[in-house]
Amino acid sequence: MNKHGKRLITLAALATTTTAIIHIANKVVAASAGLKEMLDTNGKNYYHWRFGDIYYTRKGKGSPILLIHDMLPGGSGYEWSRIEDDLALEHTVYNIDLPGCGRSEKPGMTYTNYVYVQSICDFIKNVIGEKTDVIVSGYSGSFVIMACRNEEKLFNKIMMVNPVNPGALKQMPTKRDKLFRKCLEVPVFGTLVYHMVVSRTAINNEFIENFAFDPFHPLRDLQDAYYEAAHKGGCYAKNVYANKVAKYMNIDITRALKEIDNSLYIVEGEAENNGEATVEAYQNINPSVETVTLNETKHFPQVEDPEHFLEQVGIFF
Repeated sequence: MNKHGKRLITLAALATTTTAIIHIANKVVAASAGLKEMLDTNGKNYYHWRFGDIYYTRKGKGSPILLIHDMLPGGSGYEWSRIEDDLALEHTVYNIDLPGCGRSEKPGMTYTNYVYVQSICDFIKNVIGEKTDVIVSGYSGSFVIMACRNEEKLFNKIMMVNPVNPGALKQMPTKRDKLFRKCLEVPVFGTLVYHMVVSRTAINNEFIENFAFDPFHPLRDLQDAYYEAAHKGGCYAKNVYANKVAKYMNIDITRALKEIDNSLYIVEGEAENNGEATVEAYQNINPSVETVTLNETKHFPQVEDPEHFLEQVGIFF
């Protein structure tokens, strides 16, 4: 065998060994992320939706309220853990993990705004079974606005917590975005890149810099829940992130926001990045949107100041 042939065999062996090592490392990272068991599954309620099982909890009695978490990497219903029991004293509270998130099934599919619109509408029709109020966090507010426009009879009042600026939602996928998504979807190596994005250090830094009002008290339990949820499902956990970062979930909500007649209420954290500009953008599109700012909070006012957040819920609902 000539030197060229031996070199090729050596390179192939090295590539195979490297891939195997990275694959094992990915498995270890995903398994170890759940050691703290932050995401309780004792309720074992699953809505068997056509594109995968959706995990949810149901608590209390009274008029229904649906809680929908943000679409940050690692997002799940745990986001509402500090207020759902209090809400359940007067309401039937449904808290879901959206498709591809948290404890819900994570199929390898293209996750678009329409997928989430359909999942929310189907959940209300088939699980809640009546018109419902909604409290929705962050990016997911765009799903609820579009769902309400499509099937208004399913929705009553809508409270949005730190929603995304409507202008940002107009950005459509570019060739570079699509290429990045394809790279993330590559087995083993794409998962390695994703694990870097949602590493313990990366999530902690994101909370300190962008989510927590007080960087010296950066919501440790929520960080742990985000870290666990971001790895739950192994290599399939990256699917939602790949589609979101590539802007596949974006949609222009301007027309829908203008047309819906439902009561809309925005709760903004005092220190939320570009919070004032975002509120102004919503009111410019729909002047009937009501707003309130919670002091000494940032991206998660329902976590940082649950008492005053619940006061606003009582006022609005």
